[in-house]
Amino acid sequence: MRIGNLLQFTEHHRYYIFRDFSLSSLDYKMLSLIYQPMIGAFAIAFYQQLYHGITEGTSGYSTIETQRKLFLGLGLDMNERGRKYLIDQASRLEAVGLLQTSRVGMPDQADVMYEYELSQPMSPSEFFRNQHLTLLLRDKIGKYAVISLRESFGAQEPDELAQKQLTKENISVPFYELFQLNIQSVDQELEQALTEVAPTRQAAPRAQLETAGIPYGEIILRFPRNSANRSYVERMRGNAEQLAQVNYVAYKYNLSVADICRLLDEDDIFVQTTGELIVDELQLRANQLYRQDKKREGDRQRTVARVQAATVQPNEADGDLVEFDVQEEYYLHVPSQLAGKCDVQQYNMLMRNEPHTKFLQKFFPGAVPDWIERSFERIDLNYKLPAPVINVLIHYVIGMNDAQRVTKTFLEAVVSNMLVKQVDTFEKAVLYVREQAEVEADKERRNARAAGQSGARGTTRSNARGGISRKPSIPIVQDEGAGDTAISPEKLEQMRRLARKLDGKG
Repeated sequence: MRIGNLLQFTEHHRYYIFRDFSLSSLDYKMLSLIYQPMIGAFAIAFYQQLYHGITEGTSGYSTIETQRKLFLGLGLDMNERGRKYLIDQASRLEAVGLLQTSRVGMPDQADVMYEYELSQPMSPSEFFRNQHLTLLLRDKIGKYAVISLRESFGAQEPDELAQKQLTKENISVPFYELFQLNIQSVDQELEQALTEVAPTRQAAPRAQLETAGIPYGEIILRFPRNSANRSYVERMRGNAEQLAQVNYVAYKYNLSVADICRLLDEDDIFVQTTGELIVDELQLRANQLYRQDKKREGDRQRTVARVQAATVQPNEADGDLVEFDVQEEYYLHVPSQLAGKCDVQQYNMLMRNEPHTKFLQKFFPGAVPDWIERSFERIDLNYKLPAPVINVLIHYVIGMNDAQRVTKTFLEAVVSNMLVKQVDTFEKAVLYVREQAEVEADKERRNARAAGQSGARGTTRSNARGGISRKPSIPIVQDEGAGDTAISPEKLEQMRRLARKLDGKG
């Protein structure tokens, strides 16, 4: 529940409840054993209070009440602390899909009211197919407790059916084979009455995983008839879960029906004994296919761009181009390769307005190495970085004084970092280069200090190897001289008597 100001959510605001379901004993068990460990007992109590706001055995809307009823029913103080706590409990219910809260504005009133729309708890099979909820439950109660709960919600199949491949034939009778409706006469009065008494709204659908939406019919129509996996694919007709997994993989890696059929036709995609789909293997091969397609698409885009650049007419290429100025606060220094060839203003104007192909050539006396040219071509055509940003990248990677940074790995890392930080203008690119320079300078200072300390320790070790003690010379008794250490005859005689006494001669 997103509340910007606590004065917008008080015990004086009105609310109503909507639900179109009734809780069964299995739902109560899910609330108690599954949802309660995740969101807490108070949130479940809040859910049940909202549920019982509508008469049991009916569905629809509750009456409009003030939220004072909720605070009193939950034993909360009607103050700022109580409001925050109730908002937090409602947020927990919303996060796991049990509640949807809306703020409703009335046309003739300045104030608003709140709508609490309840959702039915998931069934056990639906819940454990939901990965993020299962992981949350694992974090709360542990892995082995989750496994035990999963087993407690399902009745085991008989031993006679376990571990056996059964042939299943659907012999159910469809509706129109048993019943025949009189479709000649239309009862308009009945239709009008049913429309009038129908509920004005339905519950919001539960969020589902994204899917490619490929039906079983399209897969089996394109799948080879003589394939060894044909029988396994045919079993998907009655296995909605496997079909959903295949559709999710197709959506995740942007695969077509032909690609899916090609993957399902490969070896080691199904378990040979049971015919179960190996989802991890399917995802691995789908990822490989996706990366290959992506590489081919990138090569195709670069080839098309080269052809288009070669076929551009001279009058089109020499059109009027707008030249942009560079403010002094965004100036970058002239690299050593171009020292004496241009001043700071000219260099920054070139970097701001030149195409990256022309700007890159200025750093090399002859031809640009092929791998560098291909790398920046991919950055331009596939990554879609603007030309001024690419030029700043060239300044950072090639123009600055670290020769070891001109590697493909470093170049890819910098480009990825720019894309993540959304560096899409010349000014942002300059600020990014300055920030990275400060980070590198700070790193060098820390390395220098560490090298100095390690050098001092190394000197101590080398001295120890030369014959001197490994331990440092620590003065224990300071020699302050003998000027004030003369002993009087009386003190000397007393010390002698004590010594004779200790020796037993006294």
